[in-house]
Amino acid sequence: MSTGTAWGAARLGAVLAEGVTNGHGPARRLTLSAVVAATDGPPTLARVRECLDSIPDGPDEVLVIDSPGSLSPAAARNRGALEAQGDVLVFVDSDVVPHRDAFQRIRAKLEADPGLAGVFGSYDSRPEAGGLISTFRNLIPHHVHHSSPGPCTSFWAGLGAIRREAYLAVGGFDAERYSGPQVEDIELGMRLADAGRRIELDPTIQGTHLKNWHFGHMVHTDLFSRGVPWVALLLHRRRLPRELNLAHRHRFTALATVVAVVGVAARRPALAVGAVAAQAALNHRLYRLFRHRMGNRGMLAGMALHSLHHLTGVASIAVGALAYTRERFEGPSTAEPGLAPFVEAPAADPGPNGTPAVVAGSRAAHL
Repeated sequence: MSTGTAWGAARLGAVLAEGVTNGHGPARRLTLSAVVAATDGPPTLARVRECLDSIPDGPDEVLVIDSPGSLSPAAARNRGALEAQGDVLVFVDSDVVPHRDAFQRIRAKLEADPGLAGVFGSYDSRPEAGGLISTFRNLIPHHVHHSSPGPCTSFWAGLGAIRREAYLAVGGFDAERYSGPQVEDIELGMRLADAGRRIELDPTIQGTHLKNWHFGHMVHTDLFSRGVPWVALLLHRRRLPRELNLAHRHRFTALATVVAVVGVAARRPALAVGAVAAQAALNHRLYRLFRHRMGNRGMLAGMALHSLHHLTGVASIAVGALAYTRERFEGPSTAEPGLAPFVEAPAADPGPNGTPAVVAGSRAAHL
């Protein structure tokens, strides 16, 4: 367990001493606390830490929560948020390397708009892992985010920032409901929006994704870690957003994919060809990106994988509905979600120069 260096503490302390702010005022510049959940021992963590340590005008402190291993990403981020001292919490996935201007853009965005509670960015278009599956799977969220800039009722913890007071006001991530990497960031964004907090998607805030995807892992993640909990969340809230993956274009693409499958199964080639043509027209910008990054053969393979991606989404509707029904039948949990498990945690000894110490079992490294 480490509490970091005195140099980092001095830097954060000097900024905090410039004036008092609740994260909304211009008395001094906003301080940014980077929070990285890494309890699964990711091999990419060293790369991310190296970037955060060296990025110009970067975070004022970095908190890496890497133990205990039983903590979910939601719980690890909550623990880091309670330890953070900055005005703004910047969540960075342990396999995302932020661009060198990412923190400058975050700070400028939030300082220019005091009423903005949060902002999140996007993967760039050049994921580090090569191969068809990794390139395809990393380009999908890149394209979705770049197609939907502006106000949003969601959130993305891959590279996203929230004013600390807003985060604490809504209780942080729901670690009780989400025991793994699922849709805890989307659900947090919805609660922030319900509380009247504004969030924006700014795709100029970018990071490079280091994840190496494999076919089976991709399908399993899309179905059980994303699709099913997302459907259950939407049924629980009884509200269907019209942004990001649920924009009309994506809904029509899913419909076209199902129609194409029906056309093939019914031996009606005209129906199948028409549906594929509709899918291509709806996603021509995405498929041009596939061609640019993977060539003509890669584009065709990417189109096939895109169809599978939407079929997985359709399948998740049925499975998600079953999960939601089971949850309703079993009744709500009596445990308090969000930050509650950590609020009463005993404080550890203070770090150098009075820097915040770390709850036992976690590690915070202050720049």
